[in-house]
Amino acid sequence: MKNNLILGLAIITLLFSCTTDDTADIVINDNSVTNNTGGGGETTKPLVYISGTMSTNLTLSSDNQYILNGPLIMEAGTTLTIPAGMTIKAEATGASVYIAISQGAKIIAEGTADKPIVLTSNASNPVAGNWGGLILLGKAPVNSVTGTQTSTSEIGSLPYGGTDPTDNSGSLKYVRLEYSGGAASGSSENNGFSFYGVGSGTVVDYIESYEGKDDGAEFFGGTVNVSHYVAVNNHDDSIDWTEGFSGSITDAYVVHGPDHDNGIEADGYNTDYSHAAAFWSNPTLTNITIIGNGSADGRATHFRVGTKASLNNLYIQGFSLAFQIDGDAADNPTGAWIADGSLHVTDITFNDVTTVLKDVSTGEAFTESQFIEGVGNGTATDFATWGAGWSRE
Repeated sequence: MKNNLILGLAIITLLFSCTTDDTADIVINDNSVTNNTGGGGETTKPLVYISGTMSTNLTLSSDNQYILNGPLIMEAGTTLTIPAGMTIKAEATGASVYIAISQGAKIIAEGTADKPIVLTSNASNPVAGNWGGLILLGKAPVNSVTGTQTSTSEIGSLPYGGTDPTDNSGSLKYVRLEYSGGAASGSSENNGFSFYGVGSGTVVDYIESYEGKDDGAEFFGGTVNVSHYVAVNNHDDSIDWTEGFSGSITDAYVVHGPDHDNGIEADGYNTDYSHAAAFWSNPTLTNITIIGNGSADGRATHFRVGTKASLNNLYIQGFSLAFQIDGDAADNPTGAWIADGSLHVTDITFNDVTTVLKDVSTGEAFTESQFIEGVGNGTATDFATWGAGWSRE
């Protein structure tokens, strides 16, 4: 499919079409408006609608305004480039509006602290779930399949996973998503950021999910390393991992809304699908702050289905329960990982927390001191410094 974009100086409408290859057309409409007043003139930027399956590179221009009005899927070998300071608005039609970076494709979205990139709702009164979100699909290992097999994403049914832990899906810097998380069904849900088998060659630094209907960021396996992550009022989990995620999250600031689910929900594998590759989620988290709504609020973290993890320097405030551990003595040995040190917390401070630890039928005897050491030694991430200027919080 060959796509051509021709921008004129007058009012024009552009259509990207593709040959009969069963893929959706890229539709880019330029609806320019010129307002002349008095002796001078004021010109608004051309309005460009984007959606469809892209088989060539797409570079957005700061000379235009963009509205996402359907799924925009970047195919293998293509790159989506978004300039610093750009705001892209998405039609408020739920799950069917999203951006997906397929295996072998890349996104280059590099904002700055004073010029962040914002993906938000086009609704006049936006709410969580207005649109889908941003989906990255890589070739790093996932434990739901083996070898060169791939799994399939909840939204878009796109392949992900593989054998390249250093796979590169591009770069996200200073990117904020707002009002995302539109759900196609109870089992097919968009998140703010969905990382499907994303590799460590991908740069993810200074990102925010604000007021999302589902998870702020969910990791389906992969090895990606995320730094400076902000999650504010995401209605399900702010951080969620499964399918053998073994990357890292460094400097995260989570603000939990009332009646929302967990600050962190963590699974060793996907119980709805498979544990074919037989390794476990085992990420490293450092400098994590989770703020709740007081000691009558719910749960800060939920570790289950045999996940491992190393958690270092945490600050948890305003929850009735800090840690819930689920598992069993057979297929989901979460408690066993605490007993042998594979799931462990080092240096943590609790503020306005009623109960520190709850063991739910793990089938393994362990003590709180085996799981947590250095109580009172945790310090909050320095969000006031690194979150200044670009975050909504």
